[in-house]
Amino acid sequence: MKIAERFQVSHFLVFYLIHSLQFGVGVLGFQRIVAEKSGRDAWIAVIISGLFVHISVWMIFRILKDFDGNIIDVHKELFGKWIGGALSTLFGLYFCLLAINVLNTYIEIIVVWMFPDLNSWLFTSIFLLLVYYVISGGFRIVTGICFFGVVLPSYLIFTFFFPIEFSDLSNLAPPLNHSFKDMASSTKDMSLTVLGFEALLVYYPFIKRPEKSKKWAHLGVAYSTLLFTLIMMISLAYFSEEQLQKNVWATLTIWKIVEMPFVERFEYIGIANWCLIILPNVCLTFWCASRCLKDTFKFNQRILLALVLLLAFFIILLIQTREKISFFNDLVSQIGFYMMFGYIPILFFLTVLIKKIKGRKA
Repeated sequence: MKIAERFQVSHFLVFYLIHSLQFGVGVLGFQRIVAEKSGRDAWIAVIISGLFVHISVWMIFRILKDFDGNIIDVHKELFGKWIGGALSTLFGLYFCLLAINVLNTYIEIIVVWMFPDLNSWLFTSIFLLLVYYVISGGFRIVTGICFFGVVLPSYLIFTFFFPIEFSDLSNLAPPLNHSFKDMASSTKDMSLTVLGFEALLVYYPFIKRPEKSKKWAHLGVAYSTLLFTLIMMISLAYFSEEQLQKNVWATLTIWKIVEMPFVERFEYIGIANWCLIILPNVCLTFWCASRCLKDTFKFNQRILLALVLLLAFFIILLIQTREKISFFNDLVSQIGFYMMFGYIPILFFLTVLIKKIKGRKA
């Protein structure tokens, strides 16, 4: 797949594309889920999950380099037109589910913390119209939104240091106090939070000199892992284990203690500013979904995007209760886990095997 240079983006922007998808709505409440099994060792599980993401990113670059295209070309070469097309369609639907999960969780946070009487369908429709407008501008516009979605709200990182004066760092000791099974379970629970890097499988042809983007992709993963680990360690030091398990959104609870001369309830500021982080997250995942379907069915991407957004709108309206949202989160988490630890390694080993067979024939 050859993309004209005017539609491509510089290789260093992969850092922002990777980080903007990983650092999303999950940051507001991942601590409780990850620490449920591993307790005070949860920060170690975060680092382990980050290492697995680095391995997955390395595999992705190796796969795409050998096929010189995106995941659609890989599916076609490995599995043929019909099976490959079916897998590519499922891949597009996966990104659609990922976007729905992010947006629906953010709407839930707004309803619970700020506006209990929020009209969900109105907010969803306006947000999705904005997403359609951004994606219609092309991949370069989506990348620009990802860049600003990382840079503009970056000041929020400093607010995570406010609880340190009320924290007890001895809560983090002793390390490695849990079994291998508990650590593995926590690493699996972290999978939903670190998902997003696999979008590289779709937008790879849109990168200028993609071989130079490897270090930026790994830097993006490393930066995300560093922030996740920092937030987790601060949360573990600030909350007791019992308190942490009772806080669905521990990050928002931490923001409640932030005191500034010009604002009393900083969590409102944080939630409102988080929209700048959610927008690129949703835009890039919906772009990946529509691009997968476009390359598979050879149809106009804007029309497919409109259909995908319409489907997402109705699904979001159906998933409004806490039980349904929790079930949907678990479903996406399971799919993402098997994507990271199952599907990508399978593609990698098939690629290596085919390359060896071709080498022998030559």
